[in-house]
Amino acid sequence: MEDLDIRLITKRSIQGVLALVSRTFTIQIISFTASFLLTILLAPSVFGVFFVVSAAIAFLSYFSDIGLAAALIQKKEAITEKDLKTTFTIQQILVASVVIITLFFSKNIGSFYNLDKEGVILLQVLAIAFFLSSLKTIPSVILERSLKFEKLVIPQIIEAIFFNVTAVILAFLGFGIASFTIAVLLRGISGLITIYIISPWRIRFGFYKDSAKKLLSFGVPFQLNSFLALLKDDLLIVYLGKVLPFNQVGFIGFAQKWAFTPLRLIMDNVIRITFPSFSRLQDSKDVLSRAVEKSIFAACFFIFPSLLGLVILAPYFIEIIPKYTKWEPAIFSLAFFAINAAFSSVSTPLTNALNAIGKIRITLYLMIFWTIATWVLTPVAVFNFGFNGVAAVSALVSSSMFLVVYIVKRHVKFNFLRAVIYPLISSFVMGIGVYFLGAQFVKDIWSLLLVIASGAILYFAVIFLLARRLIVSDIALIRANIFK
Repeated sequence: MEDLDIRLITKRSIQGVLALVSRTFTIQIISFTASFLLTILLAPSVFGVFFVVSAAIAFLSYFSDIGLAAALIQKKEAITEKDLKTTFTIQQILVASVVIITLFFSKNIGSFYNLDKEGVILLQVLAIAFFLSSLKTIPSVILERSLKFEKLVIPQIIEAIFFNVTAVILAFLGFGIASFTIAVLLRGISGLITIYIISPWRIRFGFYKDSAKKLLSFGVPFQLNSFLALLKDDLLIVYLGKVLPFNQVGFIGFAQKWAFTPLRLIMDNVIRITFPSFSRLQDSKDVLSRAVEKSIFAACFFIFPSLLGLVILAPYFIEIIPKYTKWEPAIFSLAFFAINAAFSSVSTPLTNALNAIGKIRITLYLMIFWTIATWVLTPVAVFNFGFNGVAAVSALVSSSMFLVVYIVKRHVKFNFLRAVIYPLISSFVMGIGVYFLGAQFVKDIWSLLLVIASGAILYFAVIFLLARRLIVSDIALIRANIFK
C-alpha cells in the first residue's frame, strides 16, 4: 500500500466526493422513482413486512463481523496479505454461522411474526444475499484504503438498477412480497460480480495471530459500536413489528425512508470518504480540523434545505399524487425523522473523526447512551402516542448532537458555528418562502415543481450572499484539485 501525502489525500478526497455524489445521484434517481412507484403499487402492510424482515437480517448480520474491515481502513501502516487473509477468514466463518442459523430457524422466525410462506422465503433470500455481500468486503476495502472512491460506487449503481427495476416490474405484475424477494437476490449476484471485475482479489484463507490481535484492538470496539447502533435502530424495528400492525410499521418505514433520503444521497458519501480520509490525516491535526469543518458545511449545505423543503411540501405531494393519500398518517413522523436527519448530518462526520483518530471508545460510550435512551423512551412513547412516538423519540435522542460537538472539540479544533450557521439561516429563509408560495400557488404537480424550483433559487441566492467568501474559496479548492 503506497503512502499518501496530504496533497494526494486532498485531491483524491475531493475527486471522490464529486464522483460519488454525481454517480450516487443516479442511484438515488433510480431508487426515488422505484420507491415512488412501489408506494403506489403496493400496500403499506407489504412495506411493513419488507421493513421488518430486512431489519431482522441487518440485526443478524452484525454478528458476522467484528470490525476488521474498518480496522484495515483505519490502520496507519500499510495493510499486508496476512491482514487480508485473516480478515476474510474470520469474517467468512462468522458469516457462514449466521446464515446457517438463519436458514435453520427461518420458519420459527416467520411464525413469531406471523409471516406467510412468501415472507419466510424473503427472509431466507435476504440471508443468502447477505452471504454474497460479505464476499465483497476485501475488494471494497482495497479500493477504500487507496481512496479510489470513484470505483466504489459502480457496483452500487449496478445493484440499484437490478433491484429497483426488478421490484417495480414484478410489483406491477402483481407479485407482492415476491417482488422484493427476487429483486434482493438479483441485487446480491450483480453486485458481487461487478466488484470483482473492478477490484480483483483472489480469495484466500489464512489466520495469523499477530495480525488478528492488532486489527481486533480497533475492530472489536468499532463493531460493538455498530452493534449498539443496530440495537438502537434495526432491532427496534424488529420489536415494533411485533407490537404494532404491519401497516403502522409501513408508515414508520415510509416516513423514515423519505426523511433519510438526503442523508443517503449526501451523508453516505461523506461517511464513505471522511473515515478513510480522516484516518490518513490523523497525524496532521491542523489539516484534519479544516477537513472536519468543511465536511460538516458540505453536508449541511445540501441536507438542511432538502429536509425543510420535504417537510413543508409533503402534504401537497400526498394530496396531488394519485393513490398517495394512504400515506397521510405518516406526515407527522416524517417531520420528526427529518429533525433526526438534520442533527445526524452534523454528528455523523464528528463521530467519524473520532473513529479515524482512534478514539473509538468515546464513540462507543456515546452509542451506549443513544441506545439506552432510545429503548427506554420508545416503548413509553408508542404506548402514549402510537407509532408517531417512534419518530418523536428519534428526534429527541438525536438532539444530543451538541454533546458530540463539545466532545470532539476537545480533540479536534474546528469552528462549529461557521460550519452550520449559513446553511441554517438560508434554509429557514427558503422555508418561509416555500410555505407561503405553496399555500398560494400549488394546485397540481406542475405548480408544485415550480415552487420547488423557486425555493432552490431562493436558498442558493441567500447562502451565496451570506457565505460568498467561503463558497468561492471552496470552489477554488475543488477546481484546483480536479484540473490540477
